[in-house]
Amino acid sequence: MISFTVTPVGRIESPIQSVSSAPRQPDEGAPPAWLVFEPHYRDALLEIRAGDALTVLTWMHLASRDVLRVHPRGDATRAETGVFSTRSPARPNPIGLHDVEVVSVDGLRLQVKHLEAVDGTPIIDVKPRLDQKIALR
Repeated sequence: MISFTVTPVGRIESPIQSVSSAPRQPDEGAPPAWLVFEPHYRDALLEIRAGDALTVLTWMHLASRDVLRVHPRGDATRAETGVFSTRSPARPNPIGLHDVEVVSVDGLRLQVKHLEAVDGTPIIDVKPRLDQKIALR
């Protein structure tokens, strides 16, 4: 197998302080949060504006990496299933995918809504949502 390095481009600033207090999905009470980028990536933020829909990729640094089977949504009454068929943060490479909407842009900071990530979570990339780009054509 090959190995590679992923370098964070920023971090999340959120009122969510622990995994146990994080909503399981963004529509389950995710508070507004900030994406805070390192100065080196300033030019990468060009053309991002309030109202844009983005997919934020994070490294869920507090997640277990040795879990292969889970009870969906942590509900022990549900049958165990392979982690790849769930959105569990516990997985071999704990990459989070978060669809967010930009509320405001302030230099290296983007305020967003619908982000259920814990404060301090590293951001590994940001991409425009494809459905938004198609709608703009």
